[in-house]
Amino acid sequence: MHRCLVCEIRDQSVCRAIDDEDLVVLAKSSKQLSLPPNTTLIEEGSAATAFFNVTAGTVKLFKSLPDGRRQITGFADVGHFLGLTNAGTYSFGAETVDTVQVCRFMRPQLETLLADYPQFERRLLAEVTDELAEAQEQMLLLGRKTARERVASFLLARMIHRPCQTTGEENRVSLPMTRVDIADYLGLTIETVSRTISALRRDHIITGTDHHGIRVLSPSRLQGLASGQENA
Repeated sequence: MHRCLVCEIRDQSVCRAIDDEDLVVLAKSSKQLSLPPNTTLIEEGSAATAFFNVTAGTVKLFKSLPDGRRQITGFADVGHFLGLTNAGTYSFGAETVDTVQVCRFMRPQLETLLADYPQFERRLLAEVTDELAEAQEQMLLLGRKTARERVASFLLARMIHRPCQTTGEENRVSLPMTRVDIADYLGLTIETVSRTISALRRDHIITGTDHHGIRVLSPSRLQGLASGQENA
């Protein structure tokens, strides 16, 4: 039995577009990789020769300036497909946050899949559309939201779209990234992020569970705060 047929995250990824009887083609078209933390997955500006479906772990995405400064633009978790570009080079960089597993598709194999399975191409188009919506939300966050609203929006998004996979406890949120990375992504200082998270704890909106996760005590209050509708 090949790995694609028993993949636990298939329904969360673009691979769900492929019927069971054709999964063997998908398996032959990709290679499974396991990468340790802080591994470069995509180098910004390099030739876009490979594409990656994240099956475990978290990857941080970023844009860089020539002087070395960089901005984290997002975090890709299970089910994200990375590397899509209309150009010949990657427009962003990607680095593993924790231990990450991916299925790597080289460009010739991916192009064959797209030609042979139109439904796979449609799923990738939906993925791109979702990424555009996330980018628009991020522009709103950076341009208009307060620090408290930014942190609340980040936690809410991870609770809804990226729940903790290691526990059955309701409303737990996995945070494998560092506070520095969270601050970078939200356009805040690490001190502001730490103070804001502490304030959310004092207000009984969240509670800490361990170093890499929190539990949301009041999803409705977190939602209201993220949308600017709670007085704080």
